[in-house]
Amino acid sequence: MSASRFRKIALGLPGAVEGAHQAHADFRAGKRTFATLGYPDPNWGMVKLTPEQQSVLVEAEPDIFRPVPGGWGKHGSTNVRLAKASATTLRSALTQAWSNVAPQPKPASRRRR
Repeated sequence: MSASRFRKIALGLPGAVEGAHQAHADFRAGKRTFATLGYPDPNWGMVKLTPEQQSVLVEAEPDIFRPVPGGWGKHGSTNVRLAKASATTLRSALTQAWSNVAPQPKPASRRRR
């Protein structure tokens, strides 16, 4: 997996846009970040998961996923080793991260007659 493929998958999610945070590319749904590239170095990406999602992925694929060191990792921020991740694995992780932060559609208002 390359950084450009990570970017393409992330931007393929509904409403996703690319920005930058602390000199790293980030990907947002609405105003909330769900993934970044280049941290801690260009060989890595990060997906913002729940601690439970993180636990499942780290246990299933320890060569690909690891908690971000420190407090962010304890809250679900998860590094992805790009060279080891398949497109399918990365798409699944990015989709979970996007779902965690994507704005929820407002229910249609009901008009009274």
